[in-house]
Amino acid sequence: MLDVAEELLRWTEEGRDFAVATVLAVGGSAPRGPGAALAVDGAGTVIGSVSGGCVEGAVYDLCQEALRTGESLTERFGYSDDDAFAVGLTCGGTIEVLITPVRGRTPARTVLTSALSAAAGGERAALARVARGPAELLGRALLVREDGYEGGLGGHPELDRTAAAEARALLEAGRTGTVEMSADGSYCPGGLTLLVESRVPPPRMIVFGAVDFASALARAGKFLGYHVTVCDARPVFATRARFPDADDVVVDWPHRYLRRTDTDTRTVLCVLTHDAKFDVPLLRTALAMPVSFVGAMGSRRTHEERNRRLREEGVSERQLARLRSPIGLDLGARTPEETALSITAEIVAARRGGTGVPLTGSTTPIHRDRPPDEGATAA
Repeated sequence: MLDVAEELLRWTEEGRDFAVATVLAVGGSAPRGPGAALAVDGAGTVIGSVSGGCVEGAVYDLCQEALRTGESLTERFGYSDDDAFAVGLTCGGTIEVLITPVRGRTPARTVLTSALSAAAGGERAALARVARGPAELLGRALLVREDGYEGGLGGHPELDRTAAAEARALLEAGRTGTVEMSADGSYCPGGLTLLVESRVPPPRMIVFGAVDFASALARAGKFLGYHVTVCDARPVFATRARFPDADDVVVDWPHRYLRRTDTDTRTVLCVLTHDAKFDVPLLRTALAMPVSFVGAMGSRRTHEERNRRLREEGVSERQLARLRSPIGLDLGARTPEETALSITAEIVAARRGGTGVPLTGSTTPIHRDRPPDEGATAA
């Protein structure tokens, strides 16, 4: 439910009652992953999605039923001859959803409101809810922050402490998923399953080179959920007026900025300067860092010359193999916007393990198994 945090927070502030259906688990060719949510308020207003349309009608009805009864429930949807065009997944996959009503002013609403506020504000936090287990605990929630937790699952205090520790482990990894709580111990008779939704700051996209392509790429990066920074050493070009869609515009030598700024394994670096005095020290620094993507613009001739210079600077062949250059997929792009699409398409393919080939005539899966960091929810 944290993927629709901003809208749900507004609903809670307005005092609306609502029910939220959250994807708990998926199998096969399912379009949305764990944590995807659809919410319905008392007036029938809908936000979000759990399946890209396949079972939305049935989930809508279940949310309305949960609003009437005040009881949480789980439901599984899958393909069958009888329900394929009614409430099944025609694509052949399965999804399981947790449906939680939020009514009145209750302790559960307080915890969920705190979770929505933290997510909307970009705070690192994880929301753990009982998804399978004793009926009286279903839907109970615990909000875990880096410095503690609030709320409770309604059982033995040790259950809350153990659940908080499990949720914090997923939060540290930036993951959303389920956790099986052991049946061992009197505090957890029969065992239960937690759905843990992690909310971490959005991944960074740093675009080096204040050129027209960078402006289009900043817009595309924001659309994909990145925190976008544009960096250039030339103050006349690196201005907020030229890059209104970027979160940050930095005037500095690219390699110096990269050395002092925060990056992680989700960070994407796009080098659009194609100027050796900027590119070589920048790429030498970038290729030694554990970031997810390093790409550089330029012709094939520029690429070969740049690689020669990097080798002379001591960059290893293994490091050079990480460099995606010329950056982008072959779409025949000409305009800055088409080029930005080409670049972001390659970034998505690299992140998701895609091939970049047309789906028409291919036999590769459309919805691949999600990588370990999938579900790390961005703003």
